[in-house]
Amino acid sequence: MTNVLVSHADEPLGRRIVKTLFHDPDVGVILAVGSGPAPRAFDRFLAGSPPRLLYARGELAKHRPAADLFRSTRFRDAAIDSVVHVPAHGAAAGGARRVAGLPARTAETRIVLQQCLESPRVRSLVAIGSAFAYRLAPGNSNVLHESSELDLDPGVPAEIRSWIDCDMLLHGEAQSAALRVVLLRVPTVVASGGFVFLNPWLEGRPGPRVRPLGFDPLCAVVADKDVARAVGLALRSRVRGVFNVAGGEAVPLSLLARWTGRSAWPLPSPAIGLVEAALGALRGEPAARRLPPLRYGFTLDGKRAEEGLGFRPAYRVGMARAGDGRLRLETSAV
Repeated sequence: MTNVLVSHADEPLGRRIVKTLFHDPDVGVILAVGSGPAPRAFDRFLAGSPPRLLYARGELAKHRPAADLFRSTRFRDAAIDSVVHVPAHGAAAGGARRVAGLPARTAETRIVLQQCLESPRVRSLVAIGSAFAYRLAPGNSNVLHESSELDLDPGVPAEIRSWIDCDMLLHGEAQSAALRVVLLRVPTVVASGGFVFLNPWLEGRPGPRVRPLGFDPLCAVVADKDVARAVGLALRSRVRGVFNVAGGEAVPLSLLARWTGRSAWPLPSPAIGLVEAALGALRGEPAARRLPPLRYGFTLDGKRAEEGLGFRPAYRVGMARAGDGRLRLETSAV
C-alpha cells in the first residue's frame, strides 16, 4: 500500500489521476495539492471518515511553500511515500510564467525533486514529461524511442525548452539510489469533449493557430485515462527511468486543431511570425507563449512501457457526435 501526493490536482489531468488512484486498491491516502480550492468533483472523496483523500493548497514553484508542505504535520500524518508530479497544463500551463528567473514549470520540477530527495519518507517520484522534448528530423517518419535525442538546439522555443530542462533534471536522478524516479513522456493528451493538454501549440486560450504552408505533421495522442492508468502502474512497479506512454493513434495537426474547435491556417513561412504575434495579442498571451508551429510529426515507441510497466493503451481517441449533432473529439474504451 502506497500513500501518494499528487501535484496540480485541481487541473484536468491531475483530477483524472486522483480519481483513478482513489479507486486503486494498492493506494491508501492521497494528498491532492492544487493552487485553488478543492474541485467539486472531489466532494464525495473528501467525505470519508477518516477520508482517504486530503486536499491542500500550495505553490510548489516556490521554495518556502513547498518546504512547508513537505515538512507539515499533514504530510507526516498521511505517511506520504510517493509523489506524482503533474505539470501545470491547460490555462495554467507554466512555460511562460517565471519564478526566480526560471520558467515556472522548470522551477517547480526542480523544487519538487529537491523536496523528494530531502524527505526521509518519500521513496518514489512519478513525473509526467513531454514527448515534445525530442528532437524531430524533417518528415513524418519520426518513430521515437526513449533513447532518442532531446532537442538541445539553442533556438528551441522557451515553452519547449522548459520541458527539456525538466526532462534533464528528472533523467539525471533516474539512477538515484535514494529515490526511484519514473518519467512518463507523453504526447498530446486528449480528454472527452475535445479538450487537449500538454501540446505546446494547441494549449492556451481558444482561437485560430497558424502552421507553415505545405506542412501538416502527424500528432501522436493519448487519452487522459490512459495517462492516469500509467501513473498507477508506475507507482506499483519497482522499475525506474524513462518510459514513452502513448495511445495507438496519430492524427494530422490540422485535423486535431479543427476537432478541438481551432482552425489551423496554412501560411507562407515569412508571414507566420507577424500573424502569430497578432493572434497572440488578441488572445492576451504573453510573447513567450507564442510558439512557432510544429513542422514535423512523430509517433512514440511504447515497447519499454509495455515491458517495464505492463502498460498498453486501453482507450482510443476518435470522433463522436455531441448533443448538438456536431462531431467532436472523444475517448472511449478499446
